Order: sequence, then C-alpha cells, then structure tokens
Amino acid sequence: MTAIANQEPVLTVHPNIADAAPGSNTGGAAALSLDAVNVAFGDFVAVQDVNLDIREGEFVCLLGPSGCGKSTLLSVMAGFNSAASGEITRVGKPVTGAGKELGFVFQSSDALFDWLTVADNVGFGPRMAGIGKRERAALVEEHLRLVGLEHAADKRPPQLSGGMRQRVQIARVLANSPQIVLMDEPFGALDAQTRTVMQHELDRIWRERRCTIVFVTHDIDEALILADRIAIMTAGPAARIKSSYEVGLPRPRDEDSPQFVELRHQIRADITEEVAKSLGGQLKGGQR
Repeated sequence: MTAIANQEPVLTVHPNIADAAPGSNTGGAAALSLDAVNVAFGDFVAVQDVNLDIREGEFVCLLGPSGCGKSTLLSVMAGFNSAASGEITRVGKPVTGAGKELGFVFQSSDALFDWLTVADNVGFGPRMAGIGKRERAALVEEHLRLVGLEHAADKRPPQLSGGMRQRVQIARVLANSPQIVLMDEPFGALDAQTRTVMQHELDRIWRERRCTIVFVTHDIDEALILADRIAIMTAGPAARIKSSYEVGLPRPRDEDSPQFVELRHQIRADITEEVAKSLGGQLKGGQR
C-alpha cells in the first residue's frame, strides 16, 4: 500500500477579495465535513488526507486537473463509495450512504426517466416519499417555474435540448428539498453558449434557495461565476486539497471586473502548475 502522508491544506485568500460580499456565508455550521479522508482502490491511493469543512448554505467548487480525483471525492461525499480511512459527516452524522438530506446532479441527463413526462420526472421523488397528489402537483409547478420550464411539463426528456434536460434534473433534485446538493460537472457536455446560460441560471437558483452545493468542475471561469469558495486539488495520484480561495465578489459576477480577472489569473497559475506535474508524471511513466 502506498504510504499516506499527513499534510495540512493551505488556505489562500486573494488580497483584493478578503471582505466577503453580503450573503456569501462566510460563517455558520458545517453541513459537510471531511476529516483526514483517504480514498484507495487496492494499492492505488486516489485521494490523500483531505480535510474540508463546507458551511451550511455555502457554494463550494472543487477545481483541479482532469483525473485528479474530484469526482471520486464527490462520490465518497455522496456515500456512493467508501473512504479507506478518515471521517465524513453530513449535517453532523457519519456518512454511510445516500440520505434524504442529499441530492445529486449527474453530468449526464441519462439519469432522467425518458418514458415519463417532465412533470412526472420532477414529481417522482415526492411521489416515492408518499406526498399527496395535490401537494406534489404544487411542488412540481414550483420547481418547473424555478428552472423556467413550465411550458415543457408535458414533454418527455428526448424532446428537450441538453440544457433543458439539465434544468429538469436540477428541478427534480430540488423538489426533494435536499439540504446538500452535489453536482458532478453537470454542464460539461453542453455547448459553450448553453453552458454560459446554465451557469448564470444556477447562480440565480442558488441565490433563491441557498442550499449547500458542492460542484465539481475543471473550468476556472465556471468556478468563479458560481462559488463562494474554490478548493484546488493537486494532480493525482494521492491528490489532496492544495489551496482554497474565498471568492468575495458580489453576485451576479462581472467577468470583466479587475478583481475577477486577477483572481482568474492567480487560480490559472495554481492549476497550470498541477497540470504540468500531471503531464510530467505521465511522460516519466511512459504513458500517453
């Protein structure tokens, strides 16, 4: 088994954004906590000694090189996989699997039920929870309005565009009133224009609902548009949290502001260093 070192994550606060914007949730109880978490597959250590507290109502992005273990770490937070060691708690309780307090938005919209209408997809969770027809209909209407899809209630997922299907998936998750939502590159398969629209739509929805969100991405601008805090992961294997950036910019974010541009530059330098390490390691190992 590969040895696992005990290393503390480094906190980096951008000098121009130390003062958080109103409503950025810089304090509060931890909704999700990871303490010395290690994830291994046999002798391969994927994630090493991760310590991370995510505050209630906070929007956190996990950002790092491709293949560094972001999605692996998210699946452990969800309880889909188990950590080799360390402790993970959600709302103060040890994670032993998925729970009612949790919602998960996948990258692919294949998670939707193609044989059900949009309304029935959104109402599926409440129906399984035993919520009555009238209350369930109100929940469906509310969440379709939230994502701007009232007009598509009677359509089926194959009739919708990629962006619309992802809106349905978000509405379906939120209709279950989760305290924590985990999102695994949900806009990664969308075209650039649709992805931009969805980023700003998710920002709007989060500002309305204020649930805790952990969002995996490899897109720096996407993280800066959405996050209260960005946790940078090192290149794998044995990836860890390298640094953490508090994004204290007002919402919605101005991508042309000097503060946004400067922080983008700083994070890009941080990520580029890890990508170089990743590529160097592959080349030394004779891999493509």
